[in-house]
Amino acid sequence: MSALWADEQVQRPTRGQDAMKIEREDHKLEKRLCREMSRAIVDFNMIEDGDRVMVCLSGGKDSYAMLDILLKLQKRAPVHFDLIAVNLDQKQPGFPEQVLPDYLTALGVPFYIENQDTYSIVKRVIPEGKTLCSLCSRLRRGILYRVAGELGATKIALGHHRDDMLQTFFLNMFFAAKLKGMPPKLVSDDGKHIVIRPLAYVPEKDLIRWAQVRGFPIIPCSLCGSQENLQRKQVGNLLREWDKKFPGRLENMFSALQNIVPSHLMDRQRHDFKGIKATGVADAEGDKAFDAEEFGAPALPAGAAISIQSSTDC
Repeated sequence: MSALWADEQVQRPTRGQDAMKIEREDHKLEKRLCREMSRAIVDFNMIEDGDRVMVCLSGGKDSYAMLDILLKLQKRAPVHFDLIAVNLDQKQPGFPEQVLPDYLTALGVPFYIENQDTYSIVKRVIPEGKTLCSLCSRLRRGILYRVAGELGATKIALGHHRDDMLQTFFLNMFFAAKLKGMPPKLVSDDGKHIVIRPLAYVPEKDLIRWAQVRGFPIIPCSLCGSQENLQRKQVGNLLREWDKKFPGRLENMFSALQNIVPSHLMDRQRHDFKGIKATGVADAEGDKAFDAEEFGAPALPAGAAISIQSSTDC
């Protein structure tokens, strides 16, 4: 994902009206990021009073932005919570190990670096040409869960954004035959931790722009970034193409993940099809799936107007 950021860097004016316009756009972007992250936190009760949030920092644009906006929200949130940034140094060749410590020290953010050579394990176990992500993710999750326990973290924050969630939904549908996505909040695999994704409502294009604005010291991943034929990358390219050709389509698809109608799918575990009986009472949903296509604007998810801040400005 850091490669995407690098590809879309632009020359930023330094003076005059163009620079003033850029500054206004940057401010609007900052407000939007604060608003969308605070909305997700409130909608899913991600952060509570007294939480110690472990912010997983990879060195990519998404996790940098997550920490950056969380720090802004922390100053004006109606609840008190602490942040600690954690990086897992997987000993990838050429990894600039001082970049994150220097960055976090300059910010004054508490942090912890966990050193584990998962790179060698993945390269040894996975045959050449095969996808590395599955094993790498499992190893990384297990280590981060252990670290969270050692640090006394009550929440583990990951930097997945709206487009990651849509990609996961389509990957599961295309390749696993499941209508399954990436939840904004869940219990960890070991059952001991709460995992949150504060960027759940944020589109990737906003994070790309914010990385440019803030000048984050991006660290490319030599594992994921070197695999050009990943199914996730292909689905991501498909979504970006749709976004260009059909503005608003991604927003509609994401809203659909929050507006499920089990009676109009086919999962017998989620809906009692066998027990259906005529009631004589009109049903607003009914069999409208067969009507002419007349679609209005997508419904906003519940709680859309709520914010963790007293204003939408950071």
